[in-house]
Amino acid sequence: MAQDKLTGTLVTVFTAVLSSFQFGYDIGVINAPEETIKSHYRHVLGVPLDDRKAINSYTINDTEALSTTPVYPTSPPGSEQDTMTPDGLITMFWSLSVSSFAVGGMIASFFGGWLGDKLGRIKSLLVANIFSLVGALLMGCSKLGPSHILIIAGRGISGLYCGLISGLVPMYIGEIAPTTLRGALGALHQLALVTGILISQIVGLDSVLGNNHHWHILLGLSAVPALLQILLLFFCPESPRYLYITLEEEVKAKKSLKRLRGSDDISKDINEMRKEKEEASSEQKVSIIQLFTNSSCRQPIIVALMLHMAQQFSGINGIFYYSTNIFQKAGIRKPVYATIGVGAINTVFTALSVFLVEKAGRRSLFLIGMVGMFFCNIFMSLGLVLLDKFTWMNYVSMVAIFLNVSFFEIGPGPIPWFIGAELFSQGPRPAALALAAFSNWVCNFLVALCFPYLAEFCGPYVFFLFSGVVLGFTLFTFFKVPETKGKSFEEIAAEFRKKGRSAERPKPAVEMEFLGATETA
Repeated sequence: MAQDKLTGTLVTVFTAVLSSFQFGYDIGVINAPEETIKSHYRHVLGVPLDDRKAINSYTINDTEALSTTPVYPTSPPGSEQDTMTPDGLITMFWSLSVSSFAVGGMIASFFGGWLGDKLGRIKSLLVANIFSLVGALLMGCSKLGPSHILIIAGRGISGLYCGLISGLVPMYIGEIAPTTLRGALGALHQLALVTGILISQIVGLDSVLGNNHHWHILLGLSAVPALLQILLLFFCPESPRYLYITLEEEVKAKKSLKRLRGSDDISKDINEMRKEKEEASSEQKVSIIQLFTNSSCRQPIIVALMLHMAQQFSGINGIFYYSTNIFQKAGIRKPVYATIGVGAINTVFTALSVFLVEKAGRRSLFLIGMVGMFFCNIFMSLGLVLLDKFTWMNYVSMVAIFLNVSFFEIGPGPIPWFIGAELFSQGPRPAALALAAFSNWVCNFLVALCFPYLAEFCGPYVFFLFSGVVLGFTLFTFFKVPETKGKSFEEIAAEFRKKGRSAERPKPAVEMEFLGATETA
């Protein structure tokens, strides 16, 4: 019966996480047809077709189907362009194709909270989808024009979309979900994200769309979930917390709650929001700088940022970087399918975390995941270091890959995205989530930029480095991160205030402690 009453909430959450699905799809879609797109760049840029890679990648029919006019004519001898080798030119444009997505995400992530407050959560998602459709259109048409320019621009605009929704979706879900299901519904953001990555890996296979004929369709497919979400958003209620606390429209907030809960009995939710509103009324509008200068926000924002840093610096991206190579060494004929298997494990264990997060708790799952990744990173390095001495060490590394991904998705993967919404009240929440999303994008960008150099410098020992980083974040989580399971936003804020007072005041000062309890944040 309770599930029937929550149908409205579940449908609304499903609509919201379509953005997360597209986020994951956009992350993974560029990787599968890498060589195909590079070969297309070669042809369009006028790189000589006697190059070995170009010959291997294009048949005569494919070449005839493309424009025969190079975008950049041959430079005269002695010009500046003449100093760049053909391979260097292709590498440069490919790097821009990949990195423009992260740059767009970093820029837009700062504005997600601001946009959510200005337009409301629903209208903000509608506006964000405009970026999604424009980006998908540019990439979908990239085979018809200067593909390198269209793909770089399309990826950058898609990054703007993903940067906006990386803050908007967790915030919206956190505000509409019942307290008892907030963690499980919040984890759906990560589940949809990894599902999007998995789908992009599957449809990116050469036998599906990742080939010379259909790769542009593969890139443009992200328009499909965007169009579906635009249609469904018109039927979704606005966040009751936004209506009640930010706009002070109690009648609309109650109407929205009734649609979400499927019941007229919304007194518990209204009472919780009323307490949160009373708390928020004593708070001034919080800017990003004030998150660090305001004593009541400083601890929560440090926790939120550290959890996002732990997610990105855990070594998970290094695992994906090494996985194909390890599968090849293990004798797997088509390592791409093994990599898809990693993506499937990714999705299965994220789904498992949805069911566990309300039973085991956020803090516990995060710690379990980090401890598991600590040992997996050690075994990864041992397997790679001892590979020349013992051939069976390949299988140790393979097992470590699957276990590492499993532990990541149990805790460090999904939890940072939604726990940030739980750590803050309505006033500072938009600014805090915008900063948290920005830090995630920056860390992601730094890992993508630096990991190849770290891997080259450290070799197989690189995962020992990650195990040390994971250990540091595990200790931080153990001592500093509170459990938020089943607690209201006001209760979580009170716990931080309590910790702050105990750290700043000596315990015997009972009277001062009592006075501190009446202070407003």
